[in-house]
Amino acid sequence: MSSIQEYKLFINGEWRTSTSGETIAIVNPSTEEIVARVQNGTTEEAIEALQAAEKAQKEWKKLPAKERADLLYKFSNEIKANSEYLAQLLVKEQGKLLKVARFEVAVASSFIEYACEGARRIEGDIIPSDNPNEQIWIQKIPRGVIVAITAWNFPLALAARKLGPALIAGNSIVIKPTSETPLATLELGTIANKVGIPAGVINILTGPGRAMGNALVESPITKMVTMTGSTPVGQQIARNAAQNLTHVQLELGGKAPFIVFEDADIDAAVDAALHSRFDNCGQVCTCNERMYLQESIYDVFMEKFLKKVSEIKVGDPMLEDTDMGPKVNAAELKAMEHLVAVSVQEGATIAAGGKKPVGTQFEKGYWFEPTVLTNVTQDMTIVHEESFGPILPVLKFKTFDEVIGYANDSEYGLAAMVFTNDMNTIMKCNDELEYGEIYVNRGHGEQHQGFHNGYKLSGSGGEDGKYGFEQYMEKKTFYIRHKA
Repeated sequence: MSSIQEYKLFINGEWRTSTSGETIAIVNPSTEEIVARVQNGTTEEAIEALQAAEKAQKEWKKLPAKERADLLYKFSNEIKANSEYLAQLLVKEQGKLLKVARFEVAVASSFIEYACEGARRIEGDIIPSDNPNEQIWIQKIPRGVIVAITAWNFPLALAARKLGPALIAGNSIVIKPTSETPLATLELGTIANKVGIPAGVINILTGPGRAMGNALVESPITKMVTMTGSTPVGQQIARNAAQNLTHVQLELGGKAPFIVFEDADIDAAVDAALHSRFDNCGQVCTCNERMYLQESIYDVFMEKFLKKVSEIKVGDPMLEDTDMGPKVNAAELKAMEHLVAVSVQEGATIAAGGKKPVGTQFEKGYWFEPTVLTNVTQDMTIVHEESFGPILPVLKFKTFDEVIGYANDSEYGLAAMVFTNDMNTIMKCNDELEYGEIYVNRGHGEQHQGFHNGYKLSGSGGEDGKYGFEQYMEKKTFYIRHKA
């Protein structure tokens, strides 16, 4: 009997087999074994999902926001009730550590709970008019049908991050997870039915991005596209959505600088640099992608840092004492090998790692050692190209102005990390760093009430907090004239 689970499309509250008759294999990155198959959906099924969402949204928006929140609280609680199952599914499809997968499930649940807290905070404005006997009312209303396209690094959390505010605002949603990691997201369909989310309010599709994804983005039914993923894909989505002037919210790539000034707490900076580079095998958009150390502390910092890098245990992500799992697929592994080779060719030195680990347990799977590159210069490829993996280039700097110039020398502008105990330096960094998120004296990791917003090619629109919630609503203005 086959242990490979078969998943269907979730459209209008029902599980559907695609008319294509084709499926996509989901591969465990640790073992290269097929763990499940999902439907290779068609453009026609994308349109059916949009139509179902459009019909359902007309009734969903009529519910008081508090009632929508009551249903989504149940939804969140059911995610918690299935947390261990969902966490193990995330390990199988993405290769992340079990302890990180458990954290992701908890974050997914809390994203929805945070959105529910906003149900009573959908507030408009009443503004005085220039005309007598008149008021101006500005009301916030749902956009309509939201298309959510998610990335493979935190698939469940990213789906929940978009689903929560979209539904609380009164929209319906069609979610298209990436083909690498769709399983935990598909389970949300079962949870939606169990807690009584009306059919069509949530739809979940799997299929090729070029066909199904384009159909979702280009349809006039779609009123907003929210996407997390790579910059090239985000640029294509923006182009495709432009024909209908569809609102687009994009959270894209990053090349976060990690800056350590000579007055910093070295031990705290070492720990933050370690986790902010190698968490989730470096597959985090806000990760430490390039580290700048002031010359006077370079040697002592690197001695401590390299020692800790050498202690990172790569291995089975299901084991509690494992520190780092595999990359998500063969293409990503090949990209790591290529980046290291190019870096060495350009003059960098491999101070740690640099290859696939040796051992029988690594014969299958997409493994790569924690890698540190030294003798790196600002003009090298590794300083500018997003690695999205466990490779860290390290550079020296002398002055504040020099390192700010280095840090801003990037087409990305998502996150930056700064370690210093000098308030003047902190304020100058705040003024001069061209990044949407700046972490001071700690590693990466945003919070729900903040605003996850990138500059330059790192995206547009932003997510989280009250500003992210507003992305999911339109504004309608009334000019109300009355008799004196």
